[in-house]
Amino acid sequence: MGYSFRRSPLAIGAAVVALTCIICSVFAGWIAPHNPFDLSTLELSDARLPPAWIDQGSAKYLLGTDDQGRDILSALMYGSRISLAVGFASVVLSVLIGVSLGLLAGFYGGWVDAALMRLCDVMLSFPSILVALLIAGVGRALFPNAQDALAMGVLILSITLTGWVQYARTVRGSTLVERSKEYVQAARVTGVAPFRIMRRHVLPNVTGPVLVLATIQVATAIITEATLSFLGVGAPPTSPSLGTLIRVGNDYLFSGEWWITLFPGLMLVVIALSVNLLGDWLRDALNPRLQ
Repeated sequence: MGYSFRRSPLAIGAAVVALTCIICSVFAGWIAPHNPFDLSTLELSDARLPPAWIDQGSAKYLLGTDDQGRDILSALMYGSRISLAVGFASVVLSVLIGVSLGLLAGFYGGWVDAALMRLCDVMLSFPSILVALLIAGVGRALFPNAQDALAMGVLILSITLTGWVQYARTVRGSTLVERSKEYVQAARVTGVAPFRIMRRHVLPNVTGPVLVLATIQVATAIITEATLSFLGVGAPPTSPSLGTLIRVGNDYLFSGEWWITLFPGLMLVVIALSVNLLGDWLRDALNPRLQ
């Protein structure tokens, strides 16, 4: 393979960074030096302490504390868990919906293709932020006492509703090419059911572009989640994600406590950049023209 993983230092570095972030978020309960969401351990006297290398008196807080005395380093580990969970869950749902509809549109064509593609056009006209605001508004009106419980669902649903379109169009284009090939025609002649042809023959040949797109879309979903949380639509303050931490620190940015918003922002950039770099490598590795 021309784009061997072991021969790409950039891909290796991105994989190490992404894997480190995932491990720290998944095992935050064991790795984090503090539990930033255990209110019994918080001390307001430790609020807004600078990072340890600036003020040696706060040596137990490597990246400082926020306005409630929570350890920034521990908050990043716990917060990235929410961001990664929303990103991966929304991408998985988008892939399932988009691939299924794309296969149907490309394989059957006709009115099925026309109807699904018009649906894609409609969904593309609604950005995920607007969809999230609409869903959050309806949820607050119907369930005024369950806003925190609905927050994660609103995030995943809003990102999924606008994210499946790209997979559907990508799979549709590949399916239009595959359905005219001889192996599909031979399966049809022998009496193989259409759904079996799509599942056993067409689907394995159109998954390459989907894997690349899904890898890149994980970073996009994480950034979208952070944007929604920053606007107050996402994760509640009791279990903040990276976007919520940035929003909290934004209130203190111009008063000198820059670390409260800087480190969550850097964490978001590192995660998104590492996943994007992996997606770029995977795109090149699966491109037969570059082999």
